[in-house]
Amino acid sequence: MTRTKPSAAASAIALLALAGCSFAPAYHRPPMATIPASFKEEPGWRAATPSDAVERGQWWLLFNDPVLDELERKVVVSNQNLAAALAAYEQARATVREQRAAFFPTVDLQAGATKVGSFGNQTVTIGNGSGAGDVTTTSGSQRYTVSIGATWEPDLWGQIRNTVKQASANAQASKANLVNATLSAQGEVALNYVQLRGLEAQKAMLDDTVKAYERQLTITTNQYNQGVAQRTDVLQAETTLRNARASAADLIRQRAILEHAIAVLIGENPSTFTLPAGSWSRAVPAVPPVLPASLLERRPDIASAERSVAAANAAIGIQRAAFFPTIGLSGSLGSNSSTLGSLLSAASSVWSLGLTGALTLLDFGARSARVSEARAAYHQAAANYRQTVLTAFQQVEDELAAIRIFADISKERVAATAAANRVEALTRNQYLAGTVAYTNVVTVEATALSARQAEIVAIVNQQTAAVSLIQAIGGNWEPVHEGE
Repeated sequence: MTRTKPSAAASAIALLALAGCSFAPAYHRPPMATIPASFKEEPGWRAATPSDAVERGQWWLLFNDPVLDELERKVVVSNQNLAAALAAYEQARATVREQRAAFFPTVDLQAGATKVGSFGNQTVTIGNGSGAGDVTTTSGSQRYTVSIGATWEPDLWGQIRNTVKQASANAQASKANLVNATLSAQGEVALNYVQLRGLEAQKAMLDDTVKAYERQLTITTNQYNQGVAQRTDVLQAETTLRNARASAADLIRQRAILEHAIAVLIGENPSTFTLPAGSWSRAVPAVPPVLPASLLERRPDIASAERSVAAANAAIGIQRAAFFPTIGLSGSLGSNSSTLGSLLSAASSVWSLGLTGALTLLDFGARSARVSEARAAYHQAAANYRQTVLTAFQQVEDELAAIRIFADISKERVAATAAANRVEALTRNQYLAGTVAYTNVVTVEATALSARQAEIVAIVNQQTAAVSLIQAIGGNWEPVHEGE
């Protein structure tokens, strides 16, 4: 079998296709101002060895709470916002495959059977629709046709290549958005959970307080009946009791709202979801420290913003390629016969090759405007990226300050509660001994109740600040290895 030597024109086109150029600017990550060596709110924060007890990304295990662990696992499986983000990512990946297909020819197959006739003794011309291989036949004849054709547009100016780059960058941004949505949903579950347990702790404390107030009301009523206490003492004791009961009822309302929010986050119906009461832990997890520079690699929203810049950079090349001609190659091989038996014979076969070119000569600045639009979109994406980085550092600084200050506040709240409880006990004994008025008891009881509530809130604030800090550093402090 002899091989036909390819023509010079075909070889030139092949070389151009292989050596096609790109008009997109060389991409570099947008520069940022000097990254600080440490955080202002916590100068000693440095990189630390990650805990072997905590798997990659499962930061909620720091709370050592099996119920929270189970809720977090349900988020990835059932949260509908994550399902939507996952579908968007799959759509972006499919777009990449679609754009890559443009590198290759499009091949199609056509087949048909035709019976023709006329109202007189006339001849009829039939063919394959392209004009090549048309056949003139007599009235009443039938024809069978089959043809295979291919078209291909070489990527001479990098338009297809930049389109694929843009789609790939958008897909990577979509993946980062999925990770960010996951981190956000998991963080919201943790925030709602620790607040819910904090409300339960307040409710348990108030229940004990209500019991104490009920005993106090009984004692005051007995003293009034014996003529030792005044009627106003009874009314004040009743007022204090009812206010405490009302506060306890409002805590039930607040807990219900958080329970409903958790149900939605894990993809369950709030009408059928119930989170049983559990024990409240006062422990505040210690978040492993990170270096500021690593924040750029850790936060998924920063990764998404950076990939959007890369996509915008590729778009510039796509628009600049419109200034150059497009070249298309086409070819077909077909057969046309009156009988199926001779349809594939050489005598009935026809072939064709084609070369087309197109170039816009005048568009009154439309292409230049699109290039300018793409450049402006790139600068917008770069500015959004820088803003995202700055916001990330702001959030970390905010939460570091919150953790440090809440720790001091919590220490003072604990001491204040201990003192208030002591004063409350002493004042009640003094009232029973008849050395102070009941108004003194009411005052110290209100102070003690407020101190106990503030102590619980202060610890919950420490816990929520830890969760917020974990979100601010990207929810993952372990090193990223290639291929993961």
